[in-house]
Amino acid sequence: MTKDDKTDSTGSTGAPFGAAPHERPVPRISIEAFCEFPDTTAALQRAAADRRLSKAHLGIRPGGTAEAVDFFSKNPTPNLLIVETRGQGAAVLAELEQLANVCDESTKVVVVGRSNDVQLYRELIRRGVSEYLVGPVSPLQFIETISGLYVSPTSAPIGRVVVFTGARGGVGSSTIAHNVAWYIAESLKINTAIVDLDLPFGTAGLNFNEDPGQGVADALIAPERLDDVLLDRLLIKCGEHLSLFAAPALLDRDYDVDASAYESVIDQVRASVPCVVVDMPHVWTAWSRQTLCAADEIVIVATPDLASLRNAKNMIDVVKAKRANDVVPKLVINQVGVLKRPEIPVKEFATALGQEPDLIIPFEPQLFGVAANNGQMLAEVQANARPSEGMRLLAEMVTGRTVSQPPKRSGLSLLPFLNKKAG
Repeated sequence: MTKDDKTDSTGSTGAPFGAAPHERPVPRISIEAFCEFPDTTAALQRAAADRRLSKAHLGIRPGGTAEAVDFFSKNPTPNLLIVETRGQGAAVLAELEQLANVCDESTKVVVVGRSNDVQLYRELIRRGVSEYLVGPVSPLQFIETISGLYVSPTSAPIGRVVVFTGARGGVGSSTIAHNVAWYIAESLKINTAIVDLDLPFGTAGLNFNEDPGQGVADALIAPERLDDVLLDRLLIKCGEHLSLFAAPALLDRDYDVDASAYESVIDQVRASVPCVVVDMPHVWTAWSRQTLCAADEIVIVATPDLASLRNAKNMIDVVKAKRANDVVPKLVINQVGVLKRPEIPVKEFATALGQEPDLIIPFEPQLFGVAANNGQMLAEVQANARPSEGMRLLAEMVTGRTVSQPPKRSGLSLLPFLNKKAG
């Protein structure tokens, strides 16, 4: 991975690709908030649970500015202080004068008020207040404000992380992840890295006909050693825009990896590559849950059977609870139309799940089998096949980039009779 690879993040539109500044994780800072109104407290509680503030410590207390003055007369001030006031005009300025007497100069201050007063705003900014927000304030407003203070738009870009996971084993999530990543790299021209986290059984090396050798396991064992130079050595180049961080797929050792190592490795990869596609194994542990919930985009792959339905619903419920301020995971129903196999109809599947599928992929064993055995992608075997077209659609969905006409609606099926039923 060269320096040019870090900055060459353009897609078909020529605009930089990656996580926008307000989508980036806020660094490990201390935040104290003093609230006057219940809706502000509730909004901050939802913001505190957001993935972008997961590294920050956010304490929330009642009492507004007066309570903040009393508290910080006895305690050190945090990196960021959020205070809410009921006052207006000069009364707000008087409160802040008292607060200034107990705050360190390095502490940033955000004031929340109910007065939409431009003159007050200008005076607060002139006196060094970082931001003035007019309540009620939404969780996303708080997140974007905090990000704006600590994540500079001019700082080095970080990549967008897309996690693919299966509702159960054998649903084809790895195959879909690899094909989507290939399309993002080859057709959208976005530098992309596949991170295969199925250490003992990963198939990324097989699907790209590559011998992984050293790979992601070496990075996970000693994440503190992973820098640009080592990452460049460990990544396998599979094309001009595609790199592979493959799993060793060996059973002669145990893979006892600390949960924090996964976060560190993904953070290092996304610092160097605009798009990171994470191929998750079908496990449910502390690290897998954290990796899933910290992603910028999630794709859940299921098949039309009861186990997939149950597991997909449980996963979506957990993700929605943890990511209240994010879009819901994308749902792909794969292997539809297996001969003589009883299946849950797609419409019933969607009704039970409470979510329409974003993509339905037909079962075509000949195409998938040839591609897997040859170490090729579906489009390399048969570019105009319906599953190949599905990979293109999904790649455009998760990146927001297109090189062709985008799908007209969500839940687009590649099976004509399913589209008729949906209409």
